[in-house]
Formats: sequence, structure tokens, C-alpha cells
Amino acid sequence: MKVLYALESIRVPWLDTVMAAITHLGEETVFMVAALFVFWCVSKRHGYYLLAIGFAGTVLNQFLKLLFRIPRPWVLDSNFTIVESARAQATGYSFPSGHSQNAIGTFGGIARFTRRKWVRVAAIVVAVLVPLSRMYLGVHTPLDVGVAAVIAVALVFALYPLMERSDSRHGVMGAVLAVMLALAVGYLLFVSLYPFPADVDAANLASGVENAWKLLGATVGMLVGWWLDVRFIHFDTRAVWYVQLIKLVGGLALLLGIRAALKAPLAAALGAGAGGAVRYGVMVLFAAAVWPMVFAPLCHALKKRVY
Repeated sequence: MKVLYALESIRVPWLDTVMAAITHLGEETVFMVAALFVFWCVSKRHGYYLLAIGFAGTVLNQFLKLLFRIPRPWVLDSNFTIVESARAQATGYSFPSGHSQNAIGTFGGIARFTRRKWVRVAAIVVAVLVPLSRMYLGVHTPLDVGVAAVIAVALVFALYPLMERSDSRHGVMGAVLAVMLALAVGYLLFVSLYPFPADVDAANLASGVENAWKLLGATVGMLVGWWLDVRFIHFDTRAVWYVQLIKLVGGLALLLGIRAALKAPLAAALGAGAGGAVRYGVMVLFAAAVWPMVFAPLCHALKKRVY
């Protein structure tokens, strides 16, 4: 807590605002935008690389949160204060930091594969600033962000050589997806069968179960989407800038629409768990296979209009 008290002592309103803005770069939506931009517009291989880092990191993060069940810093020490604007997003158990892991995994992965120096430098800066912002805002301890950083960095470097071979050897990607599916099933079994103590936070446990179903659905969707692309679609990430913009903005708009439209009916029909699995499975399948089928006709149609 000494580090957190030192950061608490330097808080000023303008820096609170800056750090609150920076911390949003570790959220799920930023990861989704970055991963899909790479997947649709830059490189399928590197897109799958970022998705694999995000998936494995989320499973490990959620597992450790429910296994250790460490409260937030202001619960551990009632004299400690946080920046109030950060409280709404600081839900659940504290250890390890999900925002830090998302940011380091996403931007660390980008720094690992990019050949552009300015992109690498910018990505590393964001990967460092987000964990710092979590401690400055008072929502995580150095242990929380430190363990998250170790996990994310390990995944960035461990998965990179595997994914680099996935283009020439489809069995590599198939094996990675099979391991991801096994991890998803294992995590679902953990949250469903582990004998949690009576004092476990019910909301946190319910969130863990719901996330386990979502991860399982997302993995199945990714596996089916990858197989469809390898066998039938073979979409190309290359296009002129305005087509890339349409691909990204149009795809994200449709994806967010699917996420919002399916939530209530699937939850009512199947429950929050299974409904979440189907919803995320449909979302990932749309992103991995359905939307990419539009790319070639879109490029052809716009090229004819230009010429």
C-alpha cells in the first residue's frame, strides 16, 4: 500500500482526468476494436494472435480472481481513497488487474509484430501507462498489476512463434484453438464445480460463471469461423483505405448491434449463461467468417464505381 499512498499524495484534478482517460484503453471495447482492425485490415495471422492473447489472458485472469478472491485496495485499507470517477468500472475482485492485462496483452502484442517503429513505441507507452493509471486511480495494487503484467508478457512472447507458423501449417492454428477450447471448458467446470466458501461474493461468482459461458461460446465461434475461412472463404485483408474504413466501421457497427439485439431474447430463452455463450459465439462467427465474405464483393463494387 505504500506505493498507492505515494500516488495518492500527488493526485491533482487535471491528472485525475488524464489518468481516467488513459485507463479506458484497457477496456474490452478497445481490445475488440484493435483486434478486429488487425484481423480485417492488416493480417489475419496477427489478428488471431491478438485474439489468442486476449482469450488466454482473460481465462487466467478470471480464474485467479475467483481462486484468490482479494478485495479492492479501499476494502483492504479503509483509510485509503480512490478517484471516484474510477469506482464504477472497478467491480469484482482486485487481483489480478483485468485492465492492465488487456492493455499489455493487446498493445504488447501489437508492439511484438509491427515493423513500424512509431507504432511499437506508442503501443509500449500505452501498455505501461494503463497499469500505472490503475494504481494512480487507486483501484489496483502493485501486486494486481504486476501479476497481470507477467501473465500478459508471457503470453505475448509464448504465442508469437506459434502463430507465425500458422499460415503455412494449419495444424498449428487448429492446435491453438483446441487448447483454447479446452481452457474454456476447464474454466467453466471450475466455476461450476469448485467448492467456493460460503462468504464468496455472490455477484463476483455469478459474473465468473457468465464470463465462462461467454468464453466458451466465443471459442467455438472462432473455431468454426477459422475452419470456414480455411476451407471456403479465404478473405483478403488488403484494400484501399476507404474500403478498409468501411470494413472496420461497418463491421463494428453490425457487431455491436448483434451484441445488443441478442442479449435480452437469448437470456430470456436460455438463461444468462447459455444465452451469453450463444450470443458471443454468434458475434465471433460473424466477425471471423460472415462479415469477411463481404470484403471481396465490396472491393469489386467500389473499384467499378471509381473506374
